[in-house]
Amino acid sequence: MSGPGAPRPLASDADRERLVALLREHYAVGLFGLDELDRRVGVVLSAQYLDEAAVAVADLPATPRTGAAVPGTATPRRARRRRGHAHADQPAAGWIPTNERFRDPSTSTVMRVWVDPSDQSRHYVPEPEP
Repeated sequence: MSGPGAPRPLASDADRERLVALLREHYAVGLFGLDELDRRVGVVLSAQYLDEAAVAVADLPATPRTGAAVPGTATPRRARRRRGHAHADQPAAGWIPTNERFRDPSTSTVMRVWVDPSDQSRHYVPEPEP
């Protein structure tokens, strides 16, 4: 997420909350049991750096709530349409912010790059105005 030699981003409380929410979603759909949830939440809460916390969700598949299709269901045409370069209005639970920012040439909005650790997809979210 950051280039070589760049400082490692610290895990913030908001980062931890997003990752724990993602773990709870996976637990709720039955992807692992309570003991595994407790173990993974412990990893997230004890991590000092963001990459250490992300290890707890890195091997998890996407859940229906985080954007994956449920097997055997059709995706509405509207939902399949891409919004440019994976734009999102706000980060989803579990997404991890990177240090990357850019100005969207079509809107002049400053965008921050977020990564979904479940599939390594990149998402561009507008930065809040100062």
